[in-house]
Amino acid sequence: MATYLRVVNGMRLFNRLGGFRGITAALLLLAALPGAVPAFGAEGEESRGSGPAVYVIPVRQTIESGLEAFLKRAFREAEEARAERIVLVINTNGGRLENAQNIGDLVASSPVPVTAFVESKAFSAGAYIALNADQIVMRPGSSIGAAAMVDAAGNLVDNPKLISAWTAEMRDAAEASGRHPDIAAAMADPNFRGDIPGLGREAGGILTLTAEEALRVGYADHLAGSVEEVIEWLGLGQRAVVHVEPTPAERAARVLTQPGVMLILLIVGIAGILIELLVPGFGVPGILGILSLALYFFGQYVAGFAGVESVALFVAGIILLVLELFVPSYGILGILGGAAVIGGIATAAYDAGDAVMTLLYALAAAAVLTAIAGYVFRRRGVWNKFILREALTSEEGYLSTETRADLEGKTGTAATPLRPAGVVLIDGERIDAVSDGGFIEAGARVRVTKAEGLRVVVREWKDE
Repeated sequence: MATYLRVVNGMRLFNRLGGFRGITAALLLLAALPGAVPAFGAEGEESRGSGPAVYVIPVRQTIESGLEAFLKRAFREAEEARAERIVLVINTNGGRLENAQNIGDLVASSPVPVTAFVESKAFSAGAYIALNADQIVMRPGSSIGAAAMVDAAGNLVDNPKLISAWTAEMRDAAEASGRHPDIAAAMADPNFRGDIPGLGREAGGILTLTAEEALRVGYADHLAGSVEEVIEWLGLGQRAVVHVEPTPAERAARVLTQPGVMLILLIVGIAGILIELLVPGFGVPGILGILSLALYFFGQYVAGFAGVESVALFVAGIILLVLELFVPSYGILGILGGAAVIGGIATAAYDAGDAVMTLLYALAAAAVLTAIAGYVFRRRGVWNKFILREALTSEEGYLSTETRADLEGKTGTAATPLRPAGVVLIDGERIDAVSDGGFIEAGARVRVTKAEGLRVVVREWKDE
């Protein structure tokens, strides 16, 4: 019986959520997402000419996971097209260290020679990327350096181990391209002391070189005012030039893969679905929840971090959680579903550890929002599907049957014998009645002593 009631109550809730059509549509949206991305991401790409070409690739933003994904795609296209040269146009204040290291490895290992053109600033992680190129060309008035590690608030990191490791990375990149490693160390280590070769002065603080200084100490190979001048200096002026720009999908992914945006998407996604389950009937929270989670996976997929398996794992988790509403499994389906959802979200992100922490914060915030919504709309909550909280009293206007209180005290005649039930005739109306104890013969005079709903009680009445 308990199983039957649980299934019935679950089906009622399921119908309130839009039935199979609503849930199926939401799951199909997530499942179809990976297949839809390539078509969207391909828009706006330039046609490729035949023969050797120079690929111009911009780095004009904060260095993060979205940029890394774009550069991997652009370098792959240049390699597949057998480009003769890649010109990396750099104008950045830096960004995430881990992404910078991955991009530096991409540049250093590229089979297509890479020339870095510092358009304005190559600071911090931007300097590291430039040092991994085969040549560095700088625009007059530009700068390179200021590569010390900072935290999220912009304060210098005071950890000797981290500083030493990062300084070694900078030195290795400089040595690999034939540049003096001490200059790279002075850019990365605020505590570096010693003469700066070629500048005639000691290092103090974090080193930043102007274009002219970089040319003098061998950190720039040439000065040029534009990309076209760089290409002419390389002797490739007659080659076709292909400008690779981020697609609309990649631009969107850059925003969607930001840690703060990821946190907001997960909070809205989780809270929206929970609110829709607990307070069904609105539709808006559920739609916002599904849309937020779809945007989360869209950004991760376009950035190259999420695969089809991550989306499939997440969808499977949602299905298991929905089944938990209908199939009594002692919580097993719920536990498996929750684990699958967490696994899908974690494996879709660039860093699974960071994703799990972000998910925990999102769960806590979503729980607070859900509790608030549940309290505000508690009379519409799912718990009212299982517990009757209201009494349908006559004082509140609820009447289950017609009352006959007007009959009390009236007299009439027994139309049939009452043993103890029978029919009496009062004011010409036949009324079902019961005697208050004894047998009453047909035709006897009776008087109504009590009337409760449809129950009319009479006793034999003799005129006095």
